Amino acid sequence: MVDALISHYNYWLIIILMMLGLYVVVSRGNLVKKIVGLNIFQTSVFLLYISLGKVSGGTAPILTGKPEAFSNPLPHVLILTAIVVGIATTALGLALVVRIRESYGTIEEDDILISERSQDASDINGSSA
Repeated sequence: MVDALISHYNYWLIIILMMLGLYVVVSRGNLVKKIVGLNIFQTSVFLLYISLGKVSGGTAPILTGKPEAFSNPLPHVLILTAIVVGIATTALGLALVVRIRESYGTIEEDDILISERSQDASDINGSSA
C-alpha cells in the first residue's frame, strides 16, 4: 500500500496542486490572487499530461533498428503549446486587472460588486426622477 503511494508521488503532487489552485480561485477575492490560482491549477494539468506521456524505460522516438519502447512525444508538444497559451492568457488577465483597477480603484471582487450595485441603484433613482 505504502509502496503504491510512494511510487505514484507525482500524481499526489498533481492532485495537491490542483486542489490548491482551485481553493485559491474560489476563496480569494483579490483578482491577482485568482489569476495566480488559475496558473497553479494550469501547472498541475501540465504535469498530469507530461506524467501520462512518460513510458517507463521508454526512449526518444528515434528509429535505430532495435526494438525498444518509445515515449510518446505528442503530450510534451501539446503542453509546450499550452504553456504559450497560458502565458498569453495570464498577460491578458493581468491587463484586465489593471483596467479594472483604473476604473474602480480596487482589485477586490467584493468592493467592485458594491461599487457596481451602488452605481446601478443611483442610475435607477436618477432615471425615475
